Amino acid sequence: MEKPSTYLNPFLILLFSLGVCFILNLSLGSINIPFLDTLRAIFGGKLEDTSLEYIIRSYRIPKAVTAILTGGGLALSGLLMQTLFRNPLAGPFVLGISSGASLGAALLIMGASLFSGVMAFGFINDIALVIASSMGSFLVLLAVLGIAIKVKDTMALLIIGLMFGSITAAVVSLLSYFADAEELQQFIYWSFGSVGNLSWNQLLILFISIAIGVVLSIFSIKPLNGYLLGENYAQSLGINLKKSRYIIIMATGLLAGGVTAFAGPIAFIGLAVPHLARQLFNTTDHKILMPAVLIYGAILMLLCDTVAQLPGSAHILPINAITSILGAPVVIWLLVRKKKMVF
Repeated sequence: MEKPSTYLNPFLILLFSLGVCFILNLSLGSINIPFLDTLRAIFGGKLEDTSLEYIIRSYRIPKAVTAILTGGGLALSGLLMQTLFRNPLAGPFVLGISSGASLGAALLIMGASLFSGVMAFGFINDIALVIASSMGSFLVLLAVLGIAIKVKDTMALLIIGLMFGSITAAVVSLLSYFADAEELQQFIYWSFGSVGNLSWNQLLILFISIAIGVVLSIFSIKPLNGYLLGENYAQSLGINLKKSRYIIIMATGLLAGGVTAFAGPIAFIGLAVPHLARQLFNTTDHKILMPAVLIYGAILMLLCDTVAQLPGSAHILPINAITSILGAPVVIWLLVRKKKMVF
């Protein structure tokens, strides 16, 4: 068994990288802000240019915090799903929870005839979209949890989750077919994902959702380590398979569902970051992997958001595209370099 000090240096590197990426994310954008001014604004100092102070504190800090919560939440939920199903290709959305959130958003945006009363008030559109996404995610989560009580086979649960995703995706496709151009454009824009539209109140709700998911995950460390060697081995350790599976699914639902509701369906982070963390720490122990994926996911999301801002330009690229374009080559390079996958 590795000593805790073995992992100290990688954690210090990750934490330092997180701090650097946070500062870069605040400094770079359509308006590049000097490094010292960024630090001064973070620590409560007054800037000569009040407009820069407003940009940092009212827009860029909430956006950076959203990126940290989003990246960490997706990465941890991906780790939970890969371990539960013992499948390196599993991600946070295999249970159909993200598809449920997409269906909720699609019903609100493209089902205008059903929700005309809500859509009539433009000033609550963003709030209504979060509520609709949350409800869709929550309803699918309830359905999966109900099935998890009755289904003993974990792989059967995985297939059922994928079927939920297929059903909701089919309904979204039908809504898209009958939607007008403006509604379809609005839904596509939502599906690109964004970490820049949250208020501090919305951030608080997202933080609570992520925090509860993290706490449930911590309580699941022993079962998760047991699942790595198979359900029979886990049961021999005295682990209640049904209860632990129920808690892991609930944690994933809170993490992935909360992120999707507030930031949209952001891909790749949940699938790739657990593999990156395993390669860096060369371990499968969830006591090490959980904090590692939380920090690693936050770093990667901050980097992707910084690139998406196109520093010096007024344009902002879709965050979903950037996460895959930047992240996929890194994972491929690491796996080719290591010549094997730690799992």
